[in-house]
Amino acid sequence: MSPIGSVLSAYQNLPSTRVDGPLPSALNPGTTGAPPVGDSGQGFGTMLDGLVSMVSGKEAQANALTTNVLLGQTGQLHQSVIAMQEASVSLSLMVQVRNKLVESYQELMRMQV
Repeated sequence: MSPIGSVLSAYQNLPSTRVDGPLPSALNPGTTGAPPVGDSGQGFGTMLDGLVSMVSGKEAQANALTTNVLLGQTGQLHQSVIAMQEASVSLSLMVQVRNKLVESYQELMRMQV
């Protein structure tokens, strides 16, 4: 399963209430150098911070690979292109999640109490 598929499936399986334990390992940013996502009792904001860090890490990795290709330090152009596409897809996913959150917030604000 791709990393984005892992994030999507983990996001869809999240309970609708506050998470009191560690989040699924699919949301762990791995080797991006970012802090782990979802320390016990930290909640939704920590998960979002971890996801933003993961996207930022993918972008930094893609930039490093592209720089190495441009400087002639490596001939793996295909790895650079793949990393750039992964970073692009991750950013698109993050923007869509943000749009859904904003849309949900606006819908809540329109509700009459």
